[in-house]
Amino acid sequence: MQNTLTYIFLFPLLIALVMLFIPAERWKVFRRLSFAAVAIQLVLSVILMINFDQSLVPESWEGAFQFVEKANWINMSLGSIGTISIQYYLGVDGISMPLVALSSFVLLIGVISSWNIEEKAKGYHILYLVLSSSIIGCFIALDFFLFYLCFEFMLLPMFFLIGIWGGSRRSYASIKFFLYTLLGSLFILVVMIGLYLSVVDGDSSTFSMVKMLDGAYASDTVLDPGSPQLIFGYSARVLAFIFLIIGFGIKLPAVPVHTWLPDAHVEAPTPISVVLAGLLLKVGAYGLLRIAYGIFPDVAIDFSGFVAIIGVISILYGGMNALAQRDLKRMVAYSSVSHMGFVLVGLGSITSVGFSGSLFHMISHGLISPALFLIAGVIYDRTGNRQMENFSGLAAKMPVYTFFMAVFFFAGLGLPGLSGFVGELMVLMGAFGSSQFSLWIGILSTLGIAVSAAYFLWTIQRMFYGKYFVRESAWESSMFDLTAREKLMLIPLTILVIAMGIYPRLVLDYSNETINFFIQQFSIGQP
Repeated sequence: MQNTLTYIFLFPLLIALVMLFIPAERWKVFRRLSFAAVAIQLVLSVILMINFDQSLVPESWEGAFQFVEKANWINMSLGSIGTISIQYYLGVDGISMPLVALSSFVLLIGVISSWNIEEKAKGYHILYLVLSSSIIGCFIALDFFLFYLCFEFMLLPMFFLIGIWGGSRRSYASIKFFLYTLLGSLFILVVMIGLYLSVVDGDSSTFSMVKMLDGAYASDTVLDPGSPQLIFGYSARVLAFIFLIIGFGIKLPAVPVHTWLPDAHVEAPTPISVVLAGLLLKVGAYGLLRIAYGIFPDVAIDFSGFVAIIGVISILYGGMNALAQRDLKRMVAYSSVSHMGFVLVGLGSITSVGFSGSLFHMISHGLISPALFLIAGVIYDRTGNRQMENFSGLAAKMPVYTFFMAVFFFAGLGLPGLSGFVGELMVLMGAFGSSQFSLWIGILSTLGIAVSAAYFLWTIQRMFYGKYFVRESAWESSMFDLTAREKLMLIPLTILVIAMGIYPRLVLDYSNETINFFIQQFSIGQP
C-alpha cells in the first residue's frame, strides 16, 4: 500500500499533463483518458477501503491516520522571521476514508456524464482532472498548506468549467461563485497563518494538521488555548473559529452565504453540477469538522448552539425556497442547501451520534444530489427546458426514468430503507440528545423533513402523473426513455443508496472509532 494515496492524488494531474500534447481535435481521446484516470482513482480507493483497519482505536490524532506518506517539501528562509517548512503529508482516517471513496465514485459518474461534450473537449477534460486531484487532495492532506492549496485549486477549474461550458448566464454565475469562494478562502488563510505561528514541531513552526489536532501549541502564542491575548476584544481562538465558520460555511453553503449555489447549479453543465453538489459542498463540511471543530473544540462547545441554529435556518429556508421553484434544477439546488443544514445540526450537537449522522448524511447526500441533477439533466438534454409546468404525465412516456426519479426523490425526503433516512435520523437523535441547545432545535429540524416531502412530492405530482403533456410539440420526438449511458450512471447510485439505507455499517464501521475518539476531545461525554 506504499504511496497509494499519492497515486490517487496525482495520477489525474499526470494524465492532464499528457493531454496537453494531444491535438485538440481528437476529442474522443480526451474523454477516454479522463475515464481511465478517474477509474484508476476509484480502483485504488476501493483497495484502500479493503485494507483500512476499521478496528483501530486511536490514542492520539497521529495514531488515527493510516497509509501515511510524509516528506519534506518546501524549506525556505524568511530572514529574521525564521524558516518556513511545508511538508508533503498525506493520510486517511475513519472520517476521510469514506469521503475519498465517495469522491472517486462521483468523479467517475461525472466523466460518464461528460461523454457527449465535444466543444473545447481538451480544455474541459484537463480542467476536470485538475479538479479531480484537488478534491481528493483536500480529503487526504494532513499539512494545512497543502490542504489550502488543494482548496484553492478547486476554485479555478470550477470557475472556467461553469464560465465556458455553462448556460446563458454562465459569466454571472461563475464570477459570483469565484468571489464568494475567494472571500471564504481569505478567512481560512488568516487562520492558517495564525496556526502556523502558534503550533510547533520540535523547535520550528509547522503546518501539520496532526500537530494542530493533538494540541501541540507553543506556550506563549496567540492561539494557545490559555493565551489571554485579545483581538478587538475577542479571544484569538474565538475569532479563528468564527473565521473558519465563515470560510467553510460559504463552501458548504450555509444561509445566508448560500446565494452563489443556486446560480452556479442552474448555469453549470450537468456533469459539473454533479461534482459541485456531490463533492465540493462536502469539502466545506469536512473543513468544519476536521479543522474548525478538531483544532478548536473548546470554542466549538461555546458556539454549538449558534452552529445548530444556522443549520436549522438553512434546513427551513432552503426547503421553503425549493418549494417555491419552477425550475427543476433550481429546486434541486435549494434542496442541497436544506440538506446540508442537517450536517450543521449534527455538528452543533457535539455528540457521537450527531457527528456520525453528519458524516453519514454527507456521504448519502453525495450520492442522492448528483443523481437528482442527472435526472434534471435528462429533461434538459432532451428539450432544452427545465420549467416544471411544461411537463406532465411523464410516467406514462418514460417509466424507467420515473422509477429512478422516485427512488432518489424518496431518498431525498428521508424514506426508511434509503440512505437519506439514516443520516437524518442520526442527526435528529444527536439533536434531541444534546445538552448544548434546546429541544426546539430538534423539533424544527424535524419540520424540515416535512418541507422536503412537500417539494419532492409536489414535483412528482406535477411532472410525472396526470395526463401526459409537453409544452412544445417539437419536444415530442425527444421524449424517449433513458439511454444505456444514463442507466449506467443511475444504477450504481441507486444500488448504493439502497444498500446504505438497509446496511448503514457500510459507512459507520469505518468512522465509528474515529468519531468516538473525536468526541472525547470535547470532554463532555456522549449522549
